[in-house]
Amino acid sequence: MVRRTLEHALSSQWIDEVFEANREQQYTRELLFSSVVDLMGVVALGLRPSLHAAAQSDPDLTVSLAALYDKVNHTEPQVVRALVQGSAERLLPVVRPMKKQGPWAAGYQVRVLDGNHLPASEKRLKPLREFRGAALPGQSLVVYAPELSLVVDVLPAEDAHAQERALMGPVLERVREGELWLADRNFSTSRILRAVHEKRAAFIIREHGVSPNPTALGERREVGRGPTGRVYEQAVRVEGEEPLELRRIEVELEEPTEDGETAIRLLTNVPEEKLSAVEVAQLYRKRWTIEGMFGELEAVLESEVRSLGRPRAALLAFGVAVLAYNVLSVVKTAVEASHDLEAANMQVSTYYIAAEVKFAYGGMMMVVEPEDWSGQEVRSAEQLSELLLELAKKVKPSTLCKHPRAAKKKVKKGYVPGEVARKHVATARVLKGEKIS
Repeated sequence: MVRRTLEHALSSQWIDEVFEANREQQYTRELLFSSVVDLMGVVALGLRPSLHAAAQSDPDLTVSLAALYDKVNHTEPQVVRALVQGSAERLLPVVRPMKKQGPWAAGYQVRVLDGNHLPASEKRLKPLREFRGAALPGQSLVVYAPELSLVVDVLPAEDAHAQERALMGPVLERVREGELWLADRNFSTSRILRAVHEKRAAFIIREHGVSPNPTALGERREVGRGPTGRVYEQAVRVEGEEPLELRRIEVELEEPTEDGETAIRLLTNVPEEKLSAVEVAQLYRKRWTIEGMFGELEAVLESEVRSLGRPRAALLAFGVAVLAYNVLSVVKTAVEASHDLEAANMQVSTYYIAAEVKFAYGGMMMVVEPEDWSGQEVRSAEQLSELLLELAKKVKPSTLCKHPRAAKKKVKKGYVPGEVARKHVATARVLKGEKIS
């Protein structure tokens, strides 16, 4: 299933065409860009621990390691973005027929926007060695389609300290009529709100404390109660040459957030007849699905290759991990659509799908000769969708199901002297109930 999906979403010919269409200064000599993506994909799926190891084990790689790293280190961010966008567009018609659940909001296609900062890299680059602090190789703005479980856009940025809202220009160009964008307060600016509204799209964005600072048009009124607290609504207006009238939805939380905040304010242009204030608040809570996706990228796939210190190399690794996530997500969707998991009270885990790939995929590619795959190509997205559903029927979902745990109870540890905190104990003695001096 993974092999078929990879062939459809990331064929070598298509990858090289994307590279040629979006490159600026790079060019192709002996090393095709598709070969670079293949090697990075091997690392992302955990089949090899590093790019060096992946290259060393590839008998078809005809260039030196220096040439490979030169290609990786200079891959332009717009090429990475084009790969993610294009592969998502190729997978959307595969996923849509398999999805059973209805839309999150009737009449809208939901998009969740968030930023993702890559963690500090190893300081292998000589200019970084004199710094004691962390060296951050970059960040990305990520657009997630939660109803389809696909990442549909990634905007890589080499400057890890750039403001997320300052990077929004290219993302706003992709906003389409009929979409509903969910975003946190980092994106709460009048420029962003107006840009989305002018595209005849909708938004639910958490209001920043000082931006866009709308003018209240009336008193707030209580309209109901949600899972996290009382919900209020108020009409507001963002001033400017063309004033923008919005709804402000405020939730007074029963329990404060980790930052100690007791209320959350949301700004939206969704009409009340389409979504009530309580529904707006509940829909915004689902924005955290993108955090779950980021968690899977980190835990399931190798999206953060810390040995790659150069920004473009690190961003390429993240982009290829996103491609791999989308492929695994399509396989997961096929399994969910082919079995009655709701009746069995089961949820399929991307982690266990990735584990199966790590266990079987490498051996399969060694045993099965390339010519054995010829003549089995899937010609259309519809054919691939049908094939995946047929193959998924043979999968035992019990081997891929999640095992959720109950939430941990918060226990306040309190203060203890340093010598107590640093004291070591023998686990075996503690379990035997022996006295610990």
